[in-house]
Amino acid sequence: MAKGIRRLGLLLAALSGIVIAALAATSWLVDRTAVTAAVERQVRAATGLDLAASGAIDVSLFPGSYVTMHDVRLGSGDTPPLHVETLTANLRLLPLIAQRFQIADVMLYKPRIRVTRAADGSSNWTPLVARLAETLKPDAAEAVSFSEVRVSDGVLTYTDTARDFTEVIDGIEASLAWPSISRSFAATGEFDWRGQRVDGSISIGDFRAALAGDKSGLKIRVAAAPLKFAFDGSVSNPASLLLEGTLTADSPSLRNALRWAGREPPGAGGFGRFALKARANIVGPSLALTNVNVELDDNIAEGVMTLTGAERQNVQATLAAESLDLTPYLHTIRLLASGARDWNRQIFDLSGLSATDLDMRLSAARVAIGSMKLGRTALGANLRNGTLALSVGEAQMFDGIAKGSVVVARAGDGADIKTQFQFADVDLETCLGELLGTSRLAGRGDLKVTLEASGASPFELAQSLDGVAVLTGRNGALNGFNVEQLLHRLERRPLSGGGSFRNGRTPFDTLKVALHFADGTATADDIRIEGPGARLTLTGTASVPAREFDMKGVAGLVAKAGQPPGFELPFVVQGPWDDPLIFPDSDSLIRRSPASAPLLDAVRDRRARDAVRAVIERFTGAARPAAAPPTPPPAASASE
Repeated sequence: MAKGIRRLGLLLAALSGIVIAALAATSWLVDRTAVTAAVERQVRAATGLDLAASGAIDVSLFPGSYVTMHDVRLGSGDTPPLHVETLTANLRLLPLIAQRFQIADVMLYKPRIRVTRAADGSSNWTPLVARLAETLKPDAAEAVSFSEVRVSDGVLTYTDTARDFTEVIDGIEASLAWPSISRSFAATGEFDWRGQRVDGSISIGDFRAALAGDKSGLKIRVAAAPLKFAFDGSVSNPASLLLEGTLTADSPSLRNALRWAGREPPGAGGFGRFALKARANIVGPSLALTNVNVELDDNIAEGVMTLTGAERQNVQATLAAESLDLTPYLHTIRLLASGARDWNRQIFDLSGLSATDLDMRLSAARVAIGSMKLGRTALGANLRNGTLALSVGEAQMFDGIAKGSVVVARAGDGADIKTQFQFADVDLETCLGELLGTSRLAGRGDLKVTLEASGASPFELAQSLDGVAVLTGRNGALNGFNVEQLLHRLERRPLSGGGSFRNGRTPFDTLKVALHFADGTATADDIRIEGPGARLTLTGTASVPAREFDMKGVAGLVAKAGQPPGFELPFVVQGPWDDPLIFPDSDSLIRRSPASAPLLDAVRDRRARDAVRAVIERFTGAARPAAAPPTPPPAASASE
């Protein structure tokens, strides 16, 4: 047995020696020019491109069998589709002994690949695709002998002449394998794009069918730090490229991924963790997604989406969610400054309104916007040519129903904003607290607003505010003031003072507020509060930029049936919205006092009358309007 093994070993060694000797002899006898010509012919047959080597050509047949060409150009013209610093074609071993030169694989070192797309969709690589489709046919006149190409330190430049757009991918390290025996095609590798290292792979189940435009399986995997996505489906090309299959995508920050892709997202908040899975149908530059399951910033929604356009993206979507938190996208839109006493003066950033066109329908059972909690809500968003229109079809808001729209259009460095909203049967304390930062009114009511403004910041919007607002309330109360108690006390003791009335509540049956806005000033057309024990009417103005009142009114006790009219007292409201100062009219109080009214009438001199009034006002706590400067006495005449 041992002797048989030794004989077999000797036989193999002898055969190896014969092969080596044959290769050594062949290396001396072979025509190197013929080898080079054979390599050029096979590369031309595989690519459909003319090959020209301007540099040196090295041919080695033993111990390694290869042909190395320097400064190689494939294609014609001043900028050929492919320019390679070094092209190495490794030759098959056994055919070489029979003086047949067949390429086993090709190595491209520092290739410069140029892809140019014309307006009609064709490219300078169309001949390559057509040639591969011909040579891979079973009955091809000249089959491609090699099936693998390796790329090292490559650069790809893509130019779209119709869009005047150029993209560069460099640092390419890849391996491409197409069928010499099997029917599949595969490419794996990595490259640098826009400052990120990208790993990718692509495989085609039936390469011949795909090149002929017939349906074939397709798998794509791309992984980079900003984004990962995969496609698993089929590809065909009856008229234009058609892909069908399952698409998945994942990103730790959609904002960073969009910026990496050259799309600036709107605003400065949100667009964080992102995941998508959907059934995809891609036709040319259009992508239709069905059975969509999308997650963004912990919000999960389902529905359909469509993305169209190459130069300017157009997104259409209809999505439904159980719950949505819109706070991340709106928290940067702060109307009030941090002290909540002044409007925010930070300039709006509206650059994101011009990047993409959007048409979205969104519904949710629950919606959160900061501290506001909404019930079932139907929202619409339309963004086109820099104009954003937000519509609320119906929202369960402030324990009532809200409907309306907001339109934001870019105007120079600022924005033109128009809004129309209706709040029906809402909780007034919550509604006005969230919208205006005041909680003085409680009860149920309706609010209708039609407003428009222009400016580059919330403060500028407040300065230019125009429109109307109508508020009606019922079965509520005015918090912080007990008007009825105050009027009863002042009716009995007019000079008892009013400093202790800033507490309690004034209940009302009906409330009506009608305001007209012009250049940031709200004029009270009609303000009436009717309660079971007291009534109030007010007129005047309120400054929206300063957030201050300057109003006058009359408070009166409601007389019972058959009794004379109740006690009435004029008053003044001045100061900030959230904590205004209210002064009763001092003249009315003084004249109602049996002790002070005769004294005030008896004092005829103006200076003495003002001094008496000042003393009385110290007891009553009422404020006195600023006195006009005294009139100087007339100058003495010359005769005097």
